Parts: sequence; C-alpha cells; structure tokens
Amino acid sequence: MNRNDVTEKIITTKVQKGISWADVASKVGESKEWTTALCLGQMTANAEQAKVLGDIFGLTEDEQKWLKVVPYKGSLPTSVPTDPLIYRWYEIVNVYGATIKELIHEEFGDGIMSAIDFSMDIKREPDPKGDRVRVVLSGKFLPYKTY
Repeated sequence: MNRNDVTEKIITTKVQKGISWADVASKVGESKEWTTALCLGQMTANAEQAKVLGDIFGLTEDEQKWLKVVPYKGSLPTSVPTDPLIYRWYEIVNVYGATIKELIHEEFGDGIMSAIDFSMDIKREPDPKGDRVRVVLSGKFLPYKTY
C-alpha cells in the first residue's frame, strides 16, 4: 500500500457515496480547495484531519497514516497536460505567464509568489452569456535576498 492507493480509495468512495468536496472540507475544517488537494495526495494531514477523513472514507489506521506523510508534490502524469481543463491552465500560463511575471515584478520587485503560503478560492459566477469560473489565487510575495 502507498499514498496513491489511499488517494484511489478516497476517490472511489467519494463517487460511490456521492460525497462533495465541499462537504468533506466542512468536516475537515479547511477550505474545499485545500481539502481536495489533501485528498488527491498533494497536502499533508494532521492526526485530527486524517481521522476525520478516515471516518468519511472508511480508511483503516494504516491508510490514515499515509495521509500524514509529506507527499511528492506535482500530480500531472505528463509534462504537458492532456486533460482539456488542466491544459487550459497550461495555456493560460503560456500566454499570460510573462505578463503575470512582469506585473508582479513591477509591483513587488524581484521575487516570487509563494505556493506554500498560499490560498485559492474557486466559485461559480452566474452570467447571462454562460456561467463563468472565478479563480482567486493568493500567495505571499517572497523577495530574493542579496548575500
């Protein structure tokens, strides 16, 4: 057994029981975005969170232990994503990445936006021309230091 096996069990149980990520997150006590990343194997649970997920998804104590192991981050199976939704994010970065970089550097200076001290919010925005996806990414700015 490994972390990928636990992730597959979580996804299978979610589908079988018709559970939403928002419902899981409310029981875990974190955002739906972070909780989903945890359940998909990209974050590390504390003991309490692992227990809650164990109760929701019927995980054994051994399976719950895998939720507390620091994961290998990055879950895409290929360097260029083939899933259409994920590929559109890749496309956004390819088209707008230099613009995002330029505007962040102009506003903040030489540094990066942290994906560690980070939050994300995904919401539906009703629109008469078709509903829109609103994604807000918020990461702490980390300046490069001189030494």
